[in-house]
Amino acid sequence: MKQLPPEYYQELEEIQAIDFVLVELTLYLDTHPSDQQAMLQFNECAKYAKKLKRNFEAKFGPLQQYGNSYTDAKWSWGKMPWPWQI
Repeated sequence: MKQLPPEYYQELEEIQAIDFVLVELTLYLDTHPSDQQAMLQFNECAKYAKKLKRNFEAKFGPLQQYGNSYTDAKWSWGKMPWPWQI
């Protein structure tokens, strides 16, 4: 398997953490749709998640398929390891 630098794992873990926060906030907002503070927090986290993913993809390649991530000139999507294999 391809050797990856330590920052790959650190950045991927940070992405996973913010995605977890977004899932939890989504569940909370499903039952508390008028909580303005939670909506602000969700939007801030969503913006941060996009930034993290954009930075990660610029360094290490695409994270998502189906048009959620752009490809590079090498079609890196098909190369191992995929983010969920880490």
